[in-house]
Amino acid sequence: MSLMPLALLSSCEGGNQMEVFNYSNEFKSISASQWDYLANKRIFFGHQSVGYNIVQGMEDILRDNQQIKLTVIENAQQGQTGQASFAHSRVGRNEDPESKMLDFALKMDEGVGKGSDIAFFKLCYIDINPSTDIQKAFSLYKNTMDRLKTKYPDVTFVHVTTPLGVSAANWKTMIKELLGKEIWAYETNIARNRYNDLIREEYKGKEPIFDLARIESTYPDGKRSSFTKSGETYYSLVPGYTYDYGHLNETGRRIVAQELLIFLANVAEVHTKQ
Repeated sequence: MSLMPLALLSSCEGGNQMEVFNYSNEFKSISASQWDYLANKRIFFGHQSVGYNIVQGMEDILRDNQQIKLTVIENAQQGQTGQASFAHSRVGRNEDPESKMLDFALKMDEGVGKGSDIAFFKLCYIDINPSTDIQKAFSLYKNTMDRLKTKYPDVTFVHVTTPLGVSAANWKTMIKELLGKEIWAYETNIARNRYNDLIREEYKGKEPIFDLARIESTYPDGKRSSFTKSGETYYSLVPGYTYDYGHLNETGRRIVAQELLIFLANVAEVHTKQ
């Protein structure tokens, strides 16, 4: 699967936005039957603010592509509806990754687990920072997901990498680097990169991963937004995809949403044919 199927025909890096894009052949290559598989699944997505950005992007795309009959609803009781839909709701509290993991598990146990075919949640960029015990957070995540997979074997659980923030170099960061000082915009993304590496190492090739961080850090031409520290390369959010530091603007949300729709169409097909 391509990581950046949108071809942006013109860009303005300094303006924090990119305009004029076309759907790639890959989006068009998803067959009508694959979109039907997706539309007939009961999907649950737990999130916070960046999640709302992604859902808005999905709604943008669905308005322009009415052949995709996916119904998007905000509903924390997906399991009680019994209807095929893309249901989403808030989970946990920002800056508290444990609360999001536990709340997602609670919602699964309260009915979502029995009423979903595909389920996933995401942390926010604000949940992972230099003070986070990365190994502890990942261990809790893995243990939570292991329990849910055992309890709900008919559900396909998707793993999502944590979104990134902007780490653009400027004269301030250059001075801090020369003085040997820590750079907050670097340190926070280093922590997120390390957490995401654990997700990939654990599940790559075994279970579905929606690599949100990779999408967010990839320019339309395939290059990556990155920085180096102590000889190591780390990835950050493309500045043109955000209106602040980490929330997605119209371009960013549409790029991520398109990737998510393609990804879920493929997951839905596999789930249907199991």
